[in-house]
Parts: sequence; C-alpha cells; structure tokens
Amino acid sequence: MNSIPPVPPIAPDITFEDAIAASRIFLDRLAAGLLSDADITATVTALVQTTQGARGFFVVYLTDERSLADQPQPALYEGLYGEPQGVGDLLVKNLAMSTAMALYHERNQDFVIAQKSQRVSRRSATLIQTLKLDNTQPKLAQLQATLAQGDGEYQEFLERWGYDAEQKAAIAAAVEPLLVSSH
Repeated sequence: MNSIPPVPPIAPDITFEDAIAASRIFLDRLAAGLLSDADITATVTALVQTTQGARGFFVVYLTDERSLADQPQPALYEGLYGEPQGVGDLLVKNLAMSTAMALYHERNQDFVIAQKSQRVSRRSATLIQTLKLDNTQPKLAQLQATLAQGDGEYQEFLERWGYDAEQKAAIAAAVEPLLVSSH
C-alpha cells in the first residue's frame, strides 16, 4: 500500500505554506508514478492560479533534489500554461534571485548551497526557454534594461533584495542568452 498521501485540494485562497506542503506531496506522488497526466496538469494549473500557490509550487519544484524538474513531463508544462502571466513573472524573478544568491553563497564559501542556487537558476532558464510564454521576453528585456540603466520596471525588486553590482552583472549575464533577438 502506498504511504504517500493524496495531494490536498488546492483552494483559491491557498496560503504560501499550504502551497509548499501540497507541492511537496505532489512531487512525491509524481516521483512515485502515482499521477496521471490529467492529475499532473490539473494540480499544477490549480497551484499556479494564485500568486501564493505559484510561489509555493516553484519554491518546491525548482529546489527539489530529484531530477523531476530537469526533465519535466509535458503534462506539467500544460499546467504551467494555466496562468502564463504569473508563471512568466515568477520564472524571471526566480532566475534573477537564484543567480544572485549563487554568487552570494560562493562568496561565503558555501559551495553546496551555491550549487543549489545555480541549479534553480538553470531550471528557471530552461523553463523560460521551453515554455516560451508571451510575457517572458518583455519581462527579461525590462529586467535587462533596469540592470543597464539603474532604473525601471525591476528597480524596486532589485533594491528590495539589495543586490550589489557584481550580482546585478551576474543576473544580466544569465538573462542575456534568454533574450530573443528582434533582428
């Protein structure tokens, strides 16, 4: 008998903490092969419908030690298309934050945590490239412009986290290959 509990129903007012808990159960069930494609899509769609649900999902999914996020199933992608605006925004921010944190942890000689942050950055970039959501290119361009000009759409985000010049340069380097040239 399977000891992994079922994924709890995802309420429209799910909290960040409940989204983390539900996402952990979801990934455990996914890893155990206990979810149909329809279940995968429905659960991910329900989670990403709200900001707290999407944040909780990505915290768990992008940091998971297993290789699930390195080779996502098409049904998971379908679920992420359930709220493309929120998903695109969170992926761009996750790319920036994990890139900056990798550098922070390297500076502090915490190479294990730095490697985990690099994995989140890589996974975020892969999702951005694979999903090709309509809003990710404009958001990546806005982030790049804010980094270059020191002002713009992402200035408050960058200031809130207190990224220094070297971290901002690392973020810009992570964003650059993801920008699709318009010519």
